[in-house]
Amino acid sequence: MPVPSSAPVLSCAEAGAWEKKILHDEAAEWTAMAAAGRGIAHAILEDFREIGGLPAVARLLVLAGKGNNGGDALLVAATILAEYPGAHAVVVPCFGLDRLRPLARRALDALLSQAPGRTTIKPATEALGHDQRYALGVDGIFGYQFRAPMDEATGQLVEQVNRHPGIEFRAAIDLPSGVGAVSAPTPFRADFTYAAGIVKTPVLQAGNAAAVGRLRYVDLGFFATEPGDLPATDRVLVPSILAPLAELRPSLSDKRTYGHLCVVGGSHSYPGAVMLAVRAALRSGTGLVTAFVPEKFAPEYAATHPEVMWVGCPVTASGGLAPATIGLIRTRTAKASAMLIGPGLAADPATIALVEQIVAEATYPLVLDADALRPEVIARVLGKPFICTPHAGEYERIKPALYAGDRLLAAQAALVLKGPLTRVTDGRISYYSPFGGPVLARGGSGDMLAGLCGGLLAQQPADLLLAACRGVVWHGRAADLLARTHGQVAVETSELLEQLGPALKTTLCPTH
Repeated sequence: MPVPSSAPVLSCAEAGAWEKKILHDEAAEWTAMAAAGRGIAHAILEDFREIGGLPAVARLLVLAGKGNNGGDALLVAATILAEYPGAHAVVVPCFGLDRLRPLARRALDALLSQAPGRTTIKPATEALGHDQRYALGVDGIFGYQFRAPMDEATGQLVEQVNRHPGIEFRAAIDLPSGVGAVSAPTPFRADFTYAAGIVKTPVLQAGNAAAVGRLRYVDLGFFATEPGDLPATDRVLVPSILAPLAELRPSLSDKRTYGHLCVVGGSHSYPGAVMLAVRAALRSGTGLVTAFVPEKFAPEYAATHPEVMWVGCPVTASGGLAPATIGLIRTRTAKASAMLIGPGLAADPATIALVEQIVAEATYPLVLDADALRPEVIARVLGKPFICTPHAGEYERIKPALYAGDRLLAAQAALVLKGPLTRVTDGRISYYSPFGGPVLARGGSGDMLAGLCGGLLAQQPADLLLAACRGVVWHGRAADLLARTHGQVAVETSELLEQLGPALKTTLCPTH
């Protein structure tokens, strides 16, 4: 099975060795630094849209170390000042101007040349006065070259920056200063960390999550030709995984060309979840969708979305799908290419018994979500191809049924482990998605992710991992667009659906 579009995650030592190999002289290093500065700047400007966009007269605080990380930060500022004529940069040379290495010095000269009247060099004592206000603070002190322990003066500077109330948006380049193979007790606390060229292992570690904030990957083309001997147990997903979905479809095709997804879900207690999943499945591009839902909802749902084949099913006394539903499923799924089970299902024991029976009889790949994520259901599915989409609590519930020690018991599975940094794994390789954010922290967003994964799987039922990874990236990129368009707060979950189309149109953009 081919590896989904992604880049390897390397340790700090491996990243240093790789950069030394491909950036073989100062000219190559400068080219990469300039690309990083531009790419990170544009990514910051895109993410700033979630809180209204960078002000036209923004003040930037640039914490510049002596090496390439400091140079990256200075070129980020140069790019932003070039695009914002009213902006001003305050540069703090954290180790003094006389200790800047040649490329960092060149980057400072480029910034001063770019905006001579809009760049000020100040010591930290002046730049971080309580009356100072900054729209953006850029951390370029150490990057992945950090080696613990942090010296006392820099530690005090980082603590002062972390406490400062006047910095609206905090961006770290590569790694927050103080995060590394061994991290400092008090690292820089970023809102976003922009990994340039290579994602380094420490940004994925749970103990560093509060310092890293939200992870973004700025692809500089370092892995355009990736050798087979690079470590590949962790990888980061890239937007080009969605590119085939944005291409022209064959003219000689019909609805059967794009698969048939069946969805089993809904209950009297949770009538909306299955609708969100079905709507997302429709947007995934699948050709046919059949939905098995409680009988009382089928006419209303059909009036709203007549393109779906709604099948009204008997229910238990508590309003969940009754075991007799299995008869309807047997007669209507002969040509199914995938099935999604779980959104809004509820936890009635009789309904869970129905799910066990469906799973036991299934001859097509499955997506399990929400209340279908039960140990007894997992025990039935281990010998079949399936995707499951648990959040942290659901994962803890089913983990004992999925693993024997560290070994995933399923031969054909893709686990979508939802969270602030969603991870997809087949038990061998983990793929991290640097897309999405707190706008997804709403009821219903997981139902739409399950619907996307189901619809994509129905179209390519032989590739579980691709469907799961594509679903996660598409969902996350749509969330980014939603937050940038309407903010993180005043939105409804279903508005995510309207961003799925636009998310495909920018799949080849490497920085945002």
